[in-house]
Amino acid sequence: MKSKVTTMLRPSILDQQGKAVQDALHRMGFENVTSCRIGKTYEIDHTDDADLVEITKSIYNEVMEDYIIERDI
Repeated sequence: MKSKVTTMLRPSILDQQGKAVQDALHRMGFENVTSCRIGKTYEIDHTDDADLVEITKSIYNEVMEDYIIERDI
C-alpha cells in the first residue's frame, strides 16, 4: 500500500519561505496571489497494518506543524 502524509506549518507560525515565494510571484506580475505556504509531502509504502499516525509523529514537528494523512493513494 502507499499513503501520503503532508505536513504544513500551523497558521499561527510565520512561513518565511512561503512569504518569499509570494513576494517573488508578485515581482513576476502575479499580484492576485494573496498567500503562499510551503509544506512537505511524504509518500510512504507500507503493509496494511502499518500505524501511520505513529509513523507520522516521528517525522513531523508537533509544536509547529499540522499533518494530513491520505491512505491508499
